[in-house]
Amino acid sequence: MCADNGPFVRVDDGRRRVTVNNVHPEIEAGRFPIKRVVGESVAVETDAFTDGHNAITVALLWRREGDEALDQVAMEPIGGDRWRGRFAVAALGHYCYTVRAWVDEFKTWRRDLQKRVAAGQPVGIDLKIGAGLIQQAADRATGADAERLRHLAAEVAKSVERALDEELAVLVERYPDQRFATTYPRELPVVVDPALARFSTWYELFPRSASTEPGRHGTLKDVEARLPYVAEMGFDVLYLPPIHPIGITHRKGKNNAVAAEPGDVGSPWAIGGPEGGHTSVHPALGTLDDFERLVDRARAMGIELAMDLALQCSPDHPWVREHPEWFQHRPDGTIQYAENPPKKYQDIYPLDFETPAWRELWDELKRVVLFWVDQGVRLFRVDNPHTKPFPFWEWLIAEVKREYPETIFLAEAFTRPKVMHQLAKLGFDQSYTYFAWRNSRHDLAEYVRDLTQTEAREYFRPNFWPNTPDILTEYLQVNGRPGFMTRLILAATLAASYGIYGPAFELMEAQPREPGSEEYLDSEKYQLRHWDLDRPDSLRELIKRVNGIRREHPALQTDAGLRIHPTTNDQLLCYSKRDPNGDDVVLVVVNTDPHHRHSGWIELDLEALGVEGDQPYQVHDLLTNARFLWQGPRNYVEVDPHVVPGHVFGIRRRVRREQDFEYFL
Repeated sequence: MCADNGPFVRVDDGRRRVTVNNVHPEIEAGRFPIKRVVGESVAVETDAFTDGHNAITVALLWRREGDEALDQVAMEPIGGDRWRGRFAVAALGHYCYTVRAWVDEFKTWRRDLQKRVAAGQPVGIDLKIGAGLIQQAADRATGADAERLRHLAAEVAKSVERALDEELAVLVERYPDQRFATTYPRELPVVVDPALARFSTWYELFPRSASTEPGRHGTLKDVEARLPYVAEMGFDVLYLPPIHPIGITHRKGKNNAVAAEPGDVGSPWAIGGPEGGHTSVHPALGTLDDFERLVDRARAMGIELAMDLALQCSPDHPWVREHPEWFQHRPDGTIQYAENPPKKYQDIYPLDFETPAWRELWDELKRVVLFWVDQGVRLFRVDNPHTKPFPFWEWLIAEVKREYPETIFLAEAFTRPKVMHQLAKLGFDQSYTYFAWRNSRHDLAEYVRDLTQTEAREYFRPNFWPNTPDILTEYLQVNGRPGFMTRLILAATLAASYGIYGPAFELMEAQPREPGSEEYLDSEKYQLRHWDLDRPDSLRELIKRVNGIRREHPALQTDAGLRIHPTTNDQLLCYSKRDPNGDDVVLVVVNTDPHHRHSGWIELDLEALGVEGDQPYQVHDLLTNARFLWQGPRNYVEVDPHVVPGHVFGIRRRVRREQDFEYFL
């Protein structure tokens, strides 16, 4: 039995007759914010209804954090007692919104008056009732509006024409009677990020392998010299793995060998040495001044620098000596190194977030992030965030964004779905996904539907990576050049944000360390590599073209508006994207079989494409420049993966002018 907590029904005012519920979007009863970027709008829906036949008014109330007053926007009925309204978010930071609804006596009176007049019924008493309602509105108004309403009240008492005047309705609506309004009991949060949080194109490289001379350790100046290469391919984010000093103790050798040989450079994720820790630059890479110069030069080329935030230490990190209480100690007195059985990482000490000194640890980690923010960094790729406490991330991201709301955090969380989604709710702006392992038409279609057509789209921003330094999928290992091209086109057109680990990707590095492994042979994680960027088989030109298409087409710069279209061939994945304004549409058909030519019929949702059913339309293949004239929803396609494994079509719709001159828009 339930405990006796008093009456179940508590009524503060029984005259509040409107029910407001099922507000959307709302994440876990307002516990977590939805996400938008500057310039977007928030579309809100709610159920709102009352008893009887009275008309109601429903309003969307919103404000920016720090503002006391709520702005109010009228919501419109969309059927079935469902209402919709929207407001724009024009600045970084936090907003909130709620819904208010009330029985609208004036609207009810005006509606019924129209019916009575149409039926030829006498309306003398009704006009007097209306005049009284208008007088009440005048009492709520001030200044010239109050005077105008009092004057109209006198006229309405004698004139049906005046009573049904639109000017009167607009004026009365400015001063509604909200004494018995029902307000949704929660103000729901919105976090507004820079546009780069929604649309970004990432390129990862190891600075120590950026040298133009084989065998020489690369530097930050070498990375600076590589910037034109990155910019030419169309990337706007350059992500660097950790650039800090690397420990000597238990340093890993080539191919993750337990014992390092003389000259082995170790893993950049084994952070810390005599030269410093998380706020230091590895001496072989250069200086802090070199780093600041790199940030500035990159930004001048339209590229933001992203840093790796790996909250772990080598045994030689200064924190091990200065703050041993921040680490877990074993019974023999040694510090517990990182393990993911059967894997062992003897060169890495994880931080102990259950230490009694957890507050001091949190403050120090916040100091690390703000240190690099002070150097100009605004993007952080966070290594394995799912291995640190959720409360820590919620606190850290909120603290940093309070001072620097333009900061973006990307979660490298290849983990369980609910954990990945929780990190996004807690504040991560973008998230790695399972895209790398989704290969078939069915799996890809279902996965992107889950990300873009469920509640997840309100808080989870996917960032698709076909490869990373940790992940060389079997698909890339065995499918050669067509496999790499296919994954590039899919990643770049399915997701508004995507990235590649290069130059391994454009040079199609595909040799695993051993059969069944997703680790690269001779991985840059453990040794220097020299890359021939001018190899004639490089995918550099295709990447440049694909990224150019992304920049030219707003439809590809958002994850909204994605639609999957049926095909008669299970190897062909067909989907379209349409920008929120509806002006730009891109249609993509990809052959998911990298070995064989496939053809088939696609069944298009013409409404999603903005095409009238009886009108011809032109599809322009943006990859090959071929053009086709189509009509109707059913059309034939053929894709050879050894040439180009997909079509990326721009849709040009036919427009007829008054002079009967036709052209495609």
